[in-house]
Amino acid sequence: MWLSLLWRVLLALALIAVALAGHWFDRDGLRDNIDGAISFVDVLYFTMITVTTVGYGDIVPVTDQARMFDTFVVTPVRLFVWLIFLGTAYEFLFKHVWERWRMSVIQSKLRGHVVVAGYGTSGAEAVSELVRRGTDPAEIVVIDGHDQSLAAAEAIGANIIDGDATRNATLEAVQVARARAILVSAGRDDTSILIVLTARRLAPDVPISVVIRSEDNEALARQAGADTVINPASFAGMLLAGSTHGPHIADYMADLANAGGQVSLRERTVTAQEVGKSLSAISTGLGLRIYRAGACHGFWEPEVARLEAGDLIVEVVPR
Repeated sequence: MWLSLLWRVLLALALIAVALAGHWFDRDGLRDNIDGAISFVDVLYFTMITVTTVGYGDIVPVTDQARMFDTFVVTPVRLFVWLIFLGTAYEFLFKHVWERWRMSVIQSKLRGHVVVAGYGTSGAEAVSELVRRGTDPAEIVVIDGHDQSLAAAEAIGANIIDGDATRNATLEAVQVARARAILVSAGRDDTSILIVLTARRLAPDVPISVVIRSEDNEALARQAGADTVINPASFAGMLLAGSTHGPHIADYMADLANAGGQVSLRERTVTAQEVGKSLSAISTGLGLRIYRAGACHGFWEPEVARLEAGDLIVEVVPR
């Protein structure tokens, strides 16, 4: 933001300098109606008054050359300076006020949304997959510090905030405690872990998923509070390894993970009608495992022979 402001100031000063140099070198074409003499101070004063207004008439161009310079150089300079001023006022004042008001309206309505911290390759793909799976883009909030990433997220309809997701104020601004899920993909493991740590303190009950690129950092991410730790390299390795045991295994694994596949994985709470039944008896899909009191039980284990209230079922369902 400040770099943009600096460039605008330098451009305005450069344009004024052009007008000042032209008036100084052609100062004989100017007439001072007060004392008749043209000094550098008079030229500086005349330039600034002419660039910002139309002049007061105390110093005027009297030669054709001076008048042509004012017409074809100073007048465009005046217009450009005013455009720079208006653009800067909009960018740093009106737009800021508008964005703050718009964000306050969005914040008041945020509940059950998905917070995405980092809109790089993984973050962008996650948002696209969420939309393909039926999530309304208006229910997604993207946090990033790069204008290009924010513009891309806004283009698909997601809410955006320019900020640092490692800071409490940023996560509080997106109502992270009222979110239904937090997805973290900051591009660096240390930054991602710090975001997880901050988010977990503010939202102790919200599920957090994080992308970690180094296997050594996976345990740290879990200690920071991540519920799900995803290592892209490890997942790619699993697909590669699976392909060696059959040409269709990797295809099926990718099918499960992709919204465009024929089947998908779903996690849900056991219903009252299913309590007491076995996992194999559910009719909504193919039950693979259950989670009970924090422990995982596969379809081959005796614990799944009788479902209990509060169990979480992971099943394969058709699209």
